[in-house]
Amino acid sequence: MSEESLPDDTGPHHDDALPEYAERVLDVAERIPPAHVMTYGDVAEWLEEGGPRQVGRVMALYGGAVPWWRVVRADGVLLPGHELRALDHYRAEGTPLKEASRAAEGHLPRIDMKRARWDGGERADGHT
Repeated sequence: MSEESLPDDTGPHHDDALPEYAERVLDVAERIPPAHVMTYGDVAEWLEEGGPRQVGRVMALYGGAVPWWRVVRADGVLLPGHELRALDHYRAEGTPLKEASRAAEGHLPRIDMKRARWDGGERADGHT
């Protein structure tokens, strides 16, 4: 990890304050309806700011309080290190999955992106 990507510990601290961009990313994550997902790139495009890496960084640092499992990689691979927790959420919500082949590492399914991807067009206020 480069020094540029590390959080800035030199400035004034506001324990409850999130960077404005982080608040916007987390707001989008909260709007994604159950059983649907958006990619990191989708979120950045919806916000018209940043890119997949910036969204991923926000989710890694601050995403624990929102439905983080609904913001995913574009290839549908489950988040490394969090696969089983995410899979529990996907199954509980009925998120479309593609079962893994026996050759797939870990035999874990992927998200069926064609069926699960949400374009953000319909507002899902109140659904988390």
